[in-house]
Amino acid sequence: MFDPGWLRSFAMVARTLSFTQAAMLLGTRQSTVSEHVRKLEAASGVRLFIRDTHSVSLTSDGEAMVGFADSILETQDRALRHFARGDLEGRIRLGVSEDIVLAGLPHLLRQFTAEHPKVVLELTVGLSEVLRDRFALGELDLTFIKRRRGGGSGEMVWQDPLVWMAAADFRLDHDLPVPLILLSSPAVTRMSALEALGQAGNPWRLICTSESQSGIYAAVAAGLGVAPHARSLLPEGLVELHDDRLPPLDTVEFVILIGQGARRDPARTLVEMIKTNGSLLRHRRNPAASR
Repeated sequence: MFDPGWLRSFAMVARTLSFTQAAMLLGTRQSTVSEHVRKLEAASGVRLFIRDTHSVSLTSDGEAMVGFADSILETQDRALRHFARGDLEGRIRLGVSEDIVLAGLPHLLRQFTAEHPKVVLELTVGLSEVLRDRFALGELDLTFIKRRRGGGSGEMVWQDPLVWMAAADFRLDHDLPVPLILLSSPAVTRMSALEALGQAGNPWRLICTSESQSGIYAAVAAGLGVAPHARSLLPEGLVELHDDRLPPLDTVEFVILIGQGARRDPARTLVEMIKTNGSLLRHRRNPAASR
């Protein structure tokens, strides 16, 4: 049997691709995380990570173990929450960026409300920067948002590179400026795209501005242009576009900001549920989905 402690350490390293950061997020020592991973590799008889002095990456067996670890830990946590659910009641004002809501979050929220029927969950969806401002004003108890790397406090759920998103049959015309599809200011993805193109000296033209992520998806699917987007949240039917005229973008962090009054149940239980099941929110995409 795989020890849950080993699995939690493995899952956190798989999420962050850093033994140091995994130890920090788990509140333990790096040596402990490394030992847990070694024991899990010994118990399973396979190598889970490729490690050198500069990087950590999952092996194919490690990719498979992520799914098993998530399933085992989610089942264990669900059992614990089930038998404790009678004790939880109250209200949670949760703000979430739209790209997360359009991924796997509704399933987790439905599960949470089913297991804790006495908890009133109030959901606000919007741009990450707008939600962060509302959180600072005390209008939200929790915010699950993306931000540029190293952007301050909060509990990390995962990191993700921004990529250029396009329709599967879209091709850039190198005789014309890059056609951009962007969220309205002050969106994190908008700032990253404009700064990257400006630093690269590449001409661009704004084809579409949208207040919502759904509008961005519709414009991209129509083949109007390209848009910056978190790689692991790319929707079905849209792909990562590689082109010499498109410069690399930032890495963003998906974090939960927690208000002072939300550091205990029921909000704490929801935070732990999201962190434990963070990988379920993301798509494990086939390499053929990028070009």
